[in-house]
Amino acid sequence: MSNPTLDLIRAHGSCRRYRPDDVSNEMIESIVEAGQRASTSSNMQAYSVVAVTDAAKRAELARLCGQQKHIAQAPVFLAWCADLARLDRACQLRELEQSSEHVENFLVAAVDAAIVAQNAALAAQSLGLGICYIGSIRNNPREVIQLLELPRLVFPVTGMTIGWPEKPPRTRPRLGLEAVLHRERYNPNQDEALLAYDREMAATGIYEGRQVEIPGRPGEMEAYGWLEHSARRVAQPMRTFLREVLEEQGFLLK
Repeated sequence: MSNPTLDLIRAHGSCRRYRPDDVSNEMIESIVEAGQRASTSSNMQAYSVVAVTDAAKRAELARLCGQQKHIAQAPVFLAWCADLARLDRACQLRELEQSSEHVENFLVAAVDAAIVAQNAALAAQSLGLGICYIGSIRNNPREVIQLLELPRLVFPVTGMTIGWPEKPPRTRPRLGLEAVLHRERYNPNQDEALLAYDREMAATGIYEGRQVEIPGRPGEMEAYGWLEHSARRVAQPMRTFLREVLEEQGFLLK
């Protein structure tokens, strides 16, 4: 099936090289407003976004987020946050106390933030802009929280660069539907689909140069594709300090 919305979604690719042209405040506001039309749990809208256009702040965010140059290059950085602080104030106004210390409360806010961010991403792309999600905003969350002056019960879930692409973003293959679409029950027999996707991703050349020589077998290079890349990534712990930072922000995750 095809229509303009589906075509826009299918054309998505992360943009990491931007022209220096500004993105107007009107565009930023339209993008965020479109994001707000996303579904939200019980209409609580437990999210906020901090738009950063100041060059010095973007440069600092680039440093905190893994030295990614396009964060400083893009004219706009959006920090999408799980936000229960506003609901805390709503409770105060009604002489109630928010129960914010449970895992469910954080999940509601984090999911809300992710959904609104994706709506905004599509809105930006519909205007001809490029975007790239920045998960490394969680690399140094304390410093990001301080830089953006985030209060208690607000936590940066993901970042997003926005700007005018130097060239059309590259669209990468995705897993076949047989790996992600399950009918009536979960199907664990996915090996064939995973191996097919591994070959498809290897053919794109995206992992070129990442292979290393197999120990004890001179001249023979290891296979390196999506399977190897993804397995290595999830085989090591990442950002193990996040629970502690979440607790410092008031998300106790009981």
